[in-house]
Amino acid sequence: MTAAGTRPGDQPAKSATKAAPAHGKVGASSRYTPPIPQAAKESPPWLPVLMLGLFVVGGVAIMARYLIFPDSNIPLLVGLVCLLGGLFLATKWR
Repeated sequence: MTAAGTRPGDQPAKSATKAAPAHGKVGASSRYTPPIPQAAKESPPWLPVLMLGLFVVGGVAIMARYLIFPDSNIPLLVGLVCLLGGLFLATKWR
């Protein structure tokens, strides 16, 4: 494809300086942005272990409330907090 007003054999004129971007517009950056290292993308090895542990402790605490402590809501609250903590860690796992 050729620019408007040119022929296929014409050579485009090369300018000595680059044109500045128009007012209010940002030109392309020439700065190099290195990729994020792989170690920064991986979660620590203890995170999935703690996440699964919180899920198990939460489930056991909720079951204990109904089987062992029928008059107390403390195990239910502990179980719900553990389950929410496990869900929070699940969002951080990569």
